[in-house]
Amino acid sequence: MNQKPIPQDDSSERLDRLSGLAREVLAQAARLGASQAEVSLSEDRGLSVNVRLGEVETVEYTRDRGLGVTVYFGQRKGSASTADLEPDSIRASLEQACAIARHTEADPASGLAEAALMATDCPEYDRWHPRELSAEEAIELGRRCEQAGRDADARIANSEGASIGASASVSVYANSHGFVGRERSTGYSLSCSLIAGEGDGMQRDYWYSSTSAFADLDPVERVGRLAAERTVARLDPRSVATGEYPVLYAAEVARSLVGHLVGAVSGGALYRRASFLLDTVGQRLFPAWFGIAERPHLMRGHRSGAFDAEGVATRDSDLVREGVLQRYVLGSYSARRLGLATTANAGGVHNLVLDANAGGLDALLRGMGRGLLVTELMGQGVNTVTGDYSRGAAGFWIENGQIAYPVDGITIAGNLADMFQAIEAVGSDVDRRSHILTGSILVGRMTVAGES
Repeated sequence: MNQKPIPQDDSSERLDRLSGLAREVLAQAARLGASQAEVSLSEDRGLSVNVRLGEVETVEYTRDRGLGVTVYFGQRKGSASTADLEPDSIRASLEQACAIARHTEADPASGLAEAALMATDCPEYDRWHPRELSAEEAIELGRRCEQAGRDADARIANSEGASIGASASVSVYANSHGFVGRERSTGYSLSCSLIAGEGDGMQRDYWYSSTSAFADLDPVERVGRLAAERTVARLDPRSVATGEYPVLYAAEVARSLVGHLVGAVSGGALYRRASFLLDTVGQRLFPAWFGIAERPHLMRGHRSGAFDAEGVATRDSDLVREGVLQRYVLGSYSARRLGLATTANAGGVHNLVLDANAGGLDALLRGMGRGLLVTELMGQGVNTVTGDYSRGAAGFWIENGQIAYPVDGITIAGNLADMFQAIEAVGSDVDRRSHILTGSILVGRMTVAGES
């Protein structure tokens, strides 16, 4: 176990090598007759350790690499990929991509993003923090985390274990406009999942920390204790009477609401006409105080980057301002299908920051008075074509602005268009473990289905 998944920092040399290889692939594509081409190359290294009841369950080292290439013959497109970066394998993949392109129908929307949109300045945004983490150290951290949780409360009866992971990735994207973009990032995570109670009364919950710098992880004992506190708080749950109530989404689940919005205003859903938010740019979808801004250049942001998956320069931009949808979420292909311009979102959104208009969770609970606090969502009952929303949920019933008792076995339902309009508050208790930076979100009224 003396092997290290993240050795001395050789990332610059590896990026140089991948950049040179990308240029070679593009030159080969041109020689094979491609009018345009793009290539993505990556190398990933990682360590993952799982500990349960003080014993090591798994130790996994990963060392992956890959190449993906897309060629265009006019407006005919072909793609291929390989995990083998030897010259023969790369050439075979490139030839396969060319063969596919020659046999596909022309698509007027296909092709690279416009050359004038390519990023010219590519800072790193402080996402590279390599640290050697041995299996022995990871195991010890996992044991401490789990033990802290098991020791925190006598009602903790069992454990699903603690996990710790470390990863480092370097990648290059290049295309025949002459663009070569380089990125590198590290990631560290720590989690603990515990079980409280006995028999049919058992409850499970967890907590985790996730950062780009190892030093920013929460202390291991704190993660374990929080997992224990959350688990025992769920013991002896009840249901609630079916009715319409305010529903407060805790910060760690509130970002799912933003995810549904992004899915509905993304190019693929729009040009297929499979979204309840078709033709809504310029319309008020939220209360007048509500805003969401995309901030791709945040230091240590989970999805910070100078360019998108097509090399297009990213920029700060509002998605929602004063409740009004300002734009869609588009790459160049979907933009052309819609007769619009790319929003530098090929590959997805970057960091989204929601405006807060309220205090932390305690303040939101006091303001709500009576209703449901949701801390877990289950199921996939969201229809982005119609906006209909129905999901299993668990959490806590609130009376007089305070937690009264845990609840589970309930369903919360509504329509996303109505739910967006009914948002009354976004809290300042921002969960920073995601690229969607939001606090808890209070929806003024939803159907809660529990006891008849």
